[in-house]
Amino acid sequence: MLPTRLDNPQGLPARVARKALRLAAHIGAFAAALALVVQPAAAQQKRPNIIRDVEIETLLRDYMRPIWAAAGLGQQNIRVVLIADPSFNAFVMDGKRIFVNTGALMQSETPNEIIGVLAHETGHIAGGHLARMRQQMESAQTIAIAAMLLAIGGVAATAGSNNVGGNPAGLIAGPQEMIRRSLLAYQRGEEQSADRAAVSYLTATKQSPRGMVKTFERFQNDQIFISQRVDPYVLSHPMARERIAALEDLAAKSPYLNVKDPPALQARHDMMRAKLVGFTERGDTIARRYPLSDNSLPARYARAISTYRFGNVQEGVRQIDALIAEQPGNPYFYELKGQALLEAGRARDATAPLRKASELTGGNPLIRTMLGQSLVESGDKASTDEAIRELNFGLQRDSSSSSSWRYLATAYGQKGDIPNADLASAQSAFYGGDYKLARELAGRARQKFPLGSPGWLKADDIVNFKPPNMPVRSQ
Repeated sequence: MLPTRLDNPQGLPARVARKALRLAAHIGAFAAALALVVQPAAAQQKRPNIIRDVEIETLLRDYMRPIWAAAGLGQQNIRVVLIADPSFNAFVMDGKRIFVNTGALMQSETPNEIIGVLAHETGHIAGGHLARMRQQMESAQTIAIAAMLLAIGGVAATAGSNNVGGNPAGLIAGPQEMIRRSLLAYQRGEEQSADRAAVSYLTATKQSPRGMVKTFERFQNDQIFISQRVDPYVLSHPMARERIAALEDLAAKSPYLNVKDPPALQARHDMMRAKLVGFTERGDTIARRYPLSDNSLPARYARAISTYRFGNVQEGVRQIDALIAEQPGNPYFYELKGQALLEAGRARDATAPLRKASELTGGNPLIRTMLGQSLVESGDKASTDEAIRELNFGLQRDSSSSSSWRYLATAYGQKGDIPNADLASAQSAFYGGDYKLARELAGRARQKFPLGSPGWLKADDIVNFKPPNMPVRSQ
């Protein structure tokens, strides 16, 4: 156990003793810094903007279902989580979720490209790389502590020497740098292992590894201007040229190298990209990418989204109706129409297309949640029970939506059910991160529920919740 203060029995110079004290006191901070070194850049963001979309999530599950089966993870409840970020990146943080940036989806021209990336992340999960990295981190922290203490001891033994000069930093920097390089070398090995696993999954599912090669060629182009200055031993991923060489060797041996994505899957991929462009890019960017001369379905999809987003709701809905007329069985066109009307303050008009979208998707929880929202905002008290039912259905499958709890609170309020309105408001505050307000509202709700009832127990859990101590690290 480290002391909270450093005695100075050897009579170290005061300046040296103070530096040694600071180094010993910040061993924990150094260990945390090691963790930051090996995490992907996107994983270090303080508050990643997670987005939900039924069409995209369904498509990504369809992409990944064969890969997960080939990896022996078919029975696992793995989710693909979308991060609103324009960079091309994907990463895993646990064994249950693969995070993928919207930038990766928009930049990937074929399904095979994004399938290869997600197969690589699946390789991390199937290979147990995260658990092994934690073990490596624990070992590195132990070595770091020992190295620091030895360095401090070296300062004490040679305090009067001109070789030290009262500065222990040189003695400590060497071991720390070796530890850091060792961890990064370990992770580079795991990345290469995940690459090999990804190719094996693609082969098992009779898909081409060509998309993976194209992705790493993109990475190589990003690195081409800095590769001469980069020390490969301080990178957490292998240099792109090395990965491309290894992948090309594996790809050349695949009997499915020249297999193309099915046309129907490519069409869905193109629609996904158009949707993301329509919702995330500026109007002039969308117009350049999908000009009026482009009459394809993805182009009209992107333009319809752009039209309603930038204020012309009536014309946007007209364009969406034209899409529905062309594909009356496409649930996502009805969902888009309902969303456009709802965001324009026309909740009553949004209800019918959202009901149709729910019907066509077999009652997707996200669409049913939006339907519940439209019923609440319509102000029709005759629909209150339906709104509560729809919102509860969605929350049973994803309880972390603060806005859904807020709409549910409003629905209970419209019905005059004050205890459940207070409880839903408490849960909205809780999932929004306002723990103080959540406890206050839950305490009020708890007083109105019978002792030991389900509502009382849920309120009591919030009242007694202790927020985790999560200090913010400056970047």
